[in-house]
Amino acid sequence: MNSLNPPEQANGRPLIQVERLSKHYSNGRGVIPVLRGINLKVNPGEMVAVMGPSGSGKSTLLFILGLLLPASSGNYQFLGQDVLNLTRGDQAEFRRRRVGFVFQNCDLFENSTVYENLEFPLVYAKVDRQERPGRIAAALEKVNLGHRIYHPANQLSGGERQRVAVARALVNHPRVILADEPTGQLDRQHGNMVLEHFAQIVASGDTALVIVTHDGQVAERCHRVFSMEDGILYEN
Repeated sequence: MNSLNPPEQANGRPLIQVERLSKHYSNGRGVIPVLRGINLKVNPGEMVAVMGPSGSGKSTLLFILGLLLPASSGNYQFLGQDVLNLTRGDQAEFRRRRVGFVFQNCDLFENSTVYENLEFPLVYAKVDRQERPGRIAAALEKVNLGHRIYHPANQLSGGERQRVAVARALVNHPRVILADEPTGQLDRQHGNMVLEHFAQIVASGDTALVIVTHDGQVAERCHRVFSMEDGILYEN
């Protein structure tokens, strides 16, 4: 599998550095391991793909990187800061300010406009009301949907819905985008369009992308590709 060359790093400090990260669940019969000692570095300006079969732990890793799930053990530093030991309030602030999420099912508010869908994370992040329209318009222009700003979300095509989800992930200017099968429900044309948007955003050198995918053609658009098997991460 061919992937892009990783970008040069000016200061050598990774955006994400994970060491010996593990996650397990307990039931009445014992412990079920999901992640087994994951080590991962992601640099600014880098697109990283994680591939593997269903149930291998890919989405669990993504959710821990976004602080949506707690880890069982290990270290996770974001720009040198230990984020696993932040308070719940500080972890919520980290998600608001640092992370953009894109999921396969889009999770748009059906009875709202595109504008309202993008405004919600800004309200959550306490962005000033006067600043919101500019941010929303800029994010939609990045995905070529400025003309849909007041369109009802439930009247968008599948490709438009996914692009709105990408724009919503960008509206708070995140440092990392975490995407779980973001092209899984799109045809190849719209999938390539979404990937091109990601590549343009990451090319600024400030933002990184971690994408979970089953699609080898998606992985080929990334700088590095990892495989997950039985909770263990391997670099291809």
